[in-house]
Formats: sequence, structure tokens, C-alpha cells
Amino acid sequence: MSKGKVLLVLYKGGEHAKQESKLLGSLENELGIRKFVEDNGYELVSTDDKDPEGSSQVDKELADAEIIITTPFFPAYITRERIAKAPKLKMCITAGVGSDHIDLNAANERKISVIEVTGSNVQSVAEHVIMTMLVLVRNFTAAHQQAIDGSWDIAGIAKDSYDMEGKVFSTIGAGRIGYRVLERLIAFNPKKLLYYDYQELPKDAVDRLKQVSKIFNDNDLEIERVVSLEEMVAASDVVTVNCPLHEKSKGLVNKQLLSHFKDGAWLVNTARGAICVAEDVAEAVENGKLRGYGGDVWYPQPAPKDHPWRSFRNKYGAGNAMTPHVSGTSLDAQARYAAGVKNILESYYTGKHDYRPQDVIVINGDYATKAYGERKK
Repeated sequence: MSKGKVLLVLYKGGEHAKQESKLLGSLENELGIRKFVEDNGYELVSTDDKDPEGSSQVDKELADAEIIITTPFFPAYITRERIAKAPKLKMCITAGVGSDHIDLNAANERKISVIEVTGSNVQSVAEHVIMTMLVLVRNFTAAHQQAIDGSWDIAGIAKDSYDMEGKVFSTIGAGRIGYRVLERLIAFNPKKLLYYDYQELPKDAVDRLKQVSKIFNDNDLEIERVVSLEEMVAASDVVTVNCPLHEKSKGLVNKQLLSHFKDGAWLVNTARGAICVAEDVAEAVENGKLRGYGGDVWYPQPAPKDHPWRSFRNKYGAGNAMTPHVSGTSLDAQARYAAGVKNILESYYTGKHDYRPQDVIVINGDYATKAYGERKK
């Protein structure tokens, strides 16, 4: 008889999982933890059947689940209703970063711990942000479409293609990912870097960016924290969203904020889809307020086929640089968050509960305090 049940929710990899064993985030490869879980006396039940709520395999397993593991890329939404149906639930683990798919208030009321693998994909997401900026600013999507459909219209691409150099870039959120984006932008010799955050970046972090820019670009780069979000977006050529999803950030990028953007600016979002109002962003691209929007986060996930971000285009026929939620799940990132999940489970099984402070979202009926961990973005 097992000590308890671990419910693991992952996307189905199919032939891809057979071809690549490093695809640890797939249902077939189960984060590489089955033997570890079973050796510790627990039953592992893995499934990709998470929707609709109330009639899925996830719902059928809730009554006996002690631990639920899911990812931000293919999330099982652990709602208040699902938590109420899981009397034995003690821990929710996010294989990756971002636990907004879990009702944290409900978890606190039941003293269910919510732990994630902080830092496991920060470099992966930061790279994806830069890639998306390049795709948008250089009008790559429309150019690629010409290459595959047999056309050759240079002017049709060039009329909407710009350089990254000399542009003003800004980030909404300057935590782990936001700061790494700023680091990587130095290579493009930007005109100015701006950030909007609840606190100043450490002085040594800012000084490091300026020193690198001085060495490579021979300039005195201006890096500024802006306290007015409206003023920051109005001054920016490219805005990237790198903040967590919570009550105050949900719907943050809406029609009102978009009205303050520079005409023809670009917007990138690899944080969470619900931070942007999908219809408002699509309208801003289609009417030319935004030259383009790119990212890989949606709400809900997987996104429905009629989601407005699947089909919007700007007046030049470009503007869409969307991908499924893949920015933080490269094979390298999968290895990191799979190892992190195993470490969290080991801490739980041994009874030590000595989780890395920065991984803890809620524990013992309360949110982790700033003193408990590091900046969590």
C-alpha cells in the first residue's frame, strides 16, 4: 500500500517524446521522477486530461491526491473548487516558474504548501524575449512568409523593418527575467533602458549594465526607473512585460494604457497572458497603434483556436509574433525544473521541509514574506 498519491499533469509528447528523452516535461517522460517517487513509497499518477474542470482525469484523482505537480506551460488550474475536492492535498508543485494557476488564497486556508522552481527558466525566457523583439522590429514573420510562399517583394518587408540599435526599451518588471532582458539588450546599443518596478534595482546591478555598455558601445547609457507606467510606455519604442500575474497586474495592459503608447511601438509579453487584455491588444495592432505584438503566453492555456492573438495583423500584414507557451521550457530549462521538482519532493519525503526560500510561494497558511526569499519575478 502506498504512502500517498502524487498527481502529475503534463502535456502529451507522442512521437516527439520517443525521439527525444530530454523532453522531460512531456507526459511520457514524467520529469524523470517515476522511479524516485515509487522508491519513496508513493503512487505516481500522470495524465494530460485536465479539462474541463469537473469531469477530467485530474478531477477523478483529486480525492486521494497528496501532491499535485503541474507546469505553467500546460497548467491544471487548481481552483478553490478543486482544492475543496482534495481533502488529502498537502502540496502543489509548479515545475517551472509562476503559480498563478493555483488559487493561493484557498491553498492558504487549507495550509497547502505551494512551491515552484524559481530561476529554472529565467535565461530561457530572457532569450525568447530578445528573439521576439528581433522578429517584430526586423519584420521577420512577413519576410519568412515570403520565403515559404514563393514571393519576393523586398519593399513589402523593408517598409516595416527597423534596427534595434538606438531604440528606447522598457520592461514592466525588473526582477530575475526583466533584469536579464536589460543585460542582453546592451548588445544592441540602445538609446535608453527604462524599467517600472515596485523598487529600485540594486546600484551595483545598474552600474554593471552601464560598465558593459561603456566597454562595448563606448557610451554612458541611461538606465532609469520610471514611477509612472503611462510615462514609461509613452517614451518607449519597445515595451516588454516581465512581471508576475496577480490581482493588481491582471488586465494591466488594456485600452487605457495602450492609448499612452507611442504610435507604432512594439509590445512583447512572456509573463502571463492575462496581464494583457487580449481584445484590446489585438485592436491596437490592427488599427496601427501598436506596430506589433509578440509573446508566448495566453489565457487560458492551451488557447482556443479563435483566440484573437492567433489571427491579428497590422496594416502591413505583419505584427503577429506569437508562439505557444514555450519560452521557459527549452530542453535545458526542462532539465533544471525537473531536477528542482525532485529536490522539492526529496525535502518533503524526508520530512525536512527545507525548501529553497526563493521557491516558496505559500506555506503554513501564509504567503512567503520578502524576508523569506529573494525577488520573485
